Amino acid sequence: MSVRNQTPAVSAIVVVGRRQDDLDSIARDYWRALETLNQRFELLFILDGQHEQALKVLSALRDAGMPLKIIRLSRAFGEATALMSGFDQACGDVIVTLPAYYQVDSAELPKLIERAATSDVILARREPRRGGWFETLRRKTFHGLLSAITGYRFSDLGCGVRAMQRRVLEELRLYGDQHRFLPVLARSAGFRVLELDVRQSEHDEFRSHYRIREYLHRMLDIFTIFFLVRFTKKPLRFFGMIGSIIFVVGGLILGLLVFERLFLDIALADRPALLLSSLLVVLGLQLVSLGLLGELIIFTHARAIKEYKIEQIIGGEDSEEVQHKSERSTG
Repeated sequence: MSVRNQTPAVSAIVVVGRRQDDLDSIARDYWRALETLNQRFELLFILDGQHEQALKVLSALRDAGMPLKIIRLSRAFGEATALMSGFDQACGDVIVTLPAYYQVDSAELPKLIERAATSDVILARREPRRGGWFETLRRKTFHGLLSAITGYRFSDLGCGVRAMQRRVLEELRLYGDQHRFLPVLARSAGFRVLELDVRQSEHDEFRSHYRIREYLHRMLDIFTIFFLVRFTKKPLRFFGMIGSIIFVVGGLILGLLVFERLFLDIALADRPALLLSSLLVVLGLQLVSLGLLGELIIFTHARAIKEYKIEQIIGGEDSEEVQHKSERSTG
């Protein structure tokens, strides 16, 4: 295992967080798979927090001659932030994200990386997929709901094995738990995103046991992605639609109450419906106003917002070909 002194073409990033398997075996498996590439590479481990034991294991591998790059964050910031720190430190044109636990047979990594040369983002899809009926139901429900609200169909967003071009990460900034939805955000921005079937690792035996709070977090995450994908550049359509519905409902109730007072001589005093209708009208107006403020902000910064990707430019003074996707993003 010789040290790569020249700039690597491939950067593999492993985030070490709460869940991790035997890091010694994980690192050796990843390294052996990357060595089969006909390209220079680097392997980075991002410690999201202190993780003293993980640091000892990885440091021992470095002392044994494996030139790993270890980055330890001052505290646990979350996987999305840890990934962004790894992206900032990576040097390769192709960035590969890998979990600190078994998901995919490491021998499949070269195939995934090679396909990244013809697409912007390549996602590993574990096939055949093992798991119980509840795990299958939960996975299909999640992907079905995400597909329904975004229009993008994926099968295994829970897999952390992905390969992508550097230009994708130069445009996308992740925070919170958005690393789970990186393919959705990339496709929304106009990049080519493909799924590739790979063998599931024989050691991938994790069985998720989420609390109710975790499911609520995932629902809120999906709602956030729905807004970012559909209404980032058209906030009035989102807030205006909801606000208009609430305003109309409140207005109809209020109109009925006024009609009863004027023509049926029914008193308005001590009627909760009057308070409810008034609140609905005010809330509707506030939501529409919020959408208008969002439109003003978007209009003010419109020149700095890039809404397209260029697939190719042929000719010109430099005869430069730019490999980007020519597609209006559906913001």
